[in-house]
Amino acid sequence: MITLYGFSYSNYYNIVKHVLLHKGLPFEEVEQFGADDAYLRISPLGKVPAMTTEHGECMSESTVCCDYLEDAYPFNSPLYPADDYDRAKVRQVIKVSELYLELAARRLIPFSISKAPVPPALAQEVTDVLTKGVAALNSLAEFDPYVMGNKLTLADIYLRYVLGVVALAGALLERDFVAEIEGVEAWQAMMADTEIARKVDADRDANGPAFFAYIKERYGI
Repeated sequence: MITLYGFSYSNYYNIVKHVLLHKGLPFEEVEQFGADDAYLRISPLGKVPAMTTEHGECMSESTVCCDYLEDAYPFNSPLYPADDYDRAKVRQVIKVSELYLELAARRLIPFSISKAPVPPALAQEVTDVLTKGVAALNSLAEFDPYVMGNKLTLADIYLRYVLGVVALAGALLERDFVAEIEGVEAWQAMMADTEIARKVDADRDANGPAFFAYIKERYGI
């Protein structure tokens, strides 16, 4: 059986979890906050999430795990289009979401947890990158009704869990970046109104106390 390592408060963990549930694949979850020696044999950088396949192979990085699941189980509710160009366009949106939205917004997570003020220079850097990311997404996404048109793709799942971090950063920067994405409101409501999304969100909320307890113990915040 596939094993997913990480914790439910992590948006990257929830991307892979959503894909597993969407494809109807049996899997077990192992909660992993820190990186001990055993976990480093599964995830060399100690990052969350990581996954072992039903054959025992190990892998980490959310995009790697998702692409493996798509390649290994192509007939289980596919999340990439059949056409090569269309597949590339989906990957382009995923990269924009990952590099120009999530990665920039993530830099402010420590300030959200500690309640410390964001240094002005960092606030400006994050604002500049998020502004570019939103503009790129507005150029690439259709939201008709899904991100890339009339079918759910991995771009939808990725963006759903990325925008939670963007919203957090926006609150600290006093700017609603999510609202600047054209067509996002109806799309978000649609994406949230599924059995899978409700389960993932409920598990995330239930995991919050354990995550913050770990952060307090680990970092004294």
